[in-house]
Amino acid sequence: MTADLIGKARAGDGDAFREVTEPYRRELHVHCYRLLGSFQDAEDALQDALLAAWQGLGGFEGRASLRTWLYQIATNRCLNARRSASRRPAKEWNIPGVEPPEPTRMGEIVWLEPYPDALLEGAIDVAIGPEARYQQTESISLAFVTALQVLPPRQLAVLILHDVLGFHANEVADMLDSTVDSANSALKRARASLQRRLQPTDEHEPAPAPDSPAEDAIVAKFVSAYESADLDALVSLLTDDVFMSMPPMPLEYQGRDVVARFCAVLFGAGRRFDLVPTRANGQPAFGAYLRAPTGIRHGTGLFVLTLAGERISAMIRFESSVLPWFGLPRSLPSR
Repeated sequence: MTADLIGKARAGDGDAFREVTEPYRRELHVHCYRLLGSFQDAEDALQDALLAAWQGLGGFEGRASLRTWLYQIATNRCLNARRSASRRPAKEWNIPGVEPPEPTRMGEIVWLEPYPDALLEGAIDVAIGPEARYQQTESISLAFVTALQVLPPRQLAVLILHDVLGFHANEVADMLDSTVDSANSALKRARASLQRRLQPTDEHEPAPAPDSPAEDAIVAKFVSAYESADLDALVSLLTDDVFMSMPPMPLEYQGRDVVARFCAVLFGAGRRFDLVPTRANGQPAFGAYLRAPTGIRHGTGLFVLTLAGERISAMIRFESSVLPWFGLPRSLPSR
């Protein structure tokens, strides 16, 4: 059936091409997201890759599977995007009447964007190859995707293709027009760099299972503390080394005391929020809506939490422009 569809697609049948590539669209989109760290950039790269596949279908000889061929095209399109495109620029602090405390450091990965869990279905439960070292759920987490972004493009591609997707080293080398020795060398360096970036989280307790009573309990405590601006209750939920960032603003805060100071400034300015639950990157997430004097609540961003046991080890806040990706409105009516 697939061979018949490919034959029709080669003859110019666009419907046949869409039918033969549709089963791979979601997993390819996640692949592009891991490579680029940006939901929007992943969408652009995927469209570019599918167009290239459509135009180059005559050159598909079937020596590798169609899935492998599509991954090769998508990977190289993403690498081209990483090398040539200007990244989303950093933004300055833009909340009037609120002066943030001095950050712990200035972040590098300001283009990071969240990925809706609703789009992960059928994308991370696909069969992966025997070389994979990471669970698919782990490799979509914000911490993992952020750590990937500091790798050089070739190292990044090798690690994702081999350790995340489980392609054999010779397949990876073919996909990147490289030698096996070169691919293995890049993989070794990528693993070492990634391990250094992820090491601090090794000391944390594992996160509770998604939608489990344990996760529900800590999420409920967070919502109650944040919506009531109860600083003490919020701080009691944080790990000692809790991390907070706000891409595309480069401000990053590390440690319970400094994150507490940041939240104190926010709450002290009289800003009060309602939180609407969703999920991103396999993690609990919330649309944040600022209560206005009119009663209307305006979307100001999206929080994604990283949990460690019964605590919160990271809070990442994204801009309100991401809310529609999660089916969340720009504003909520007055109650």
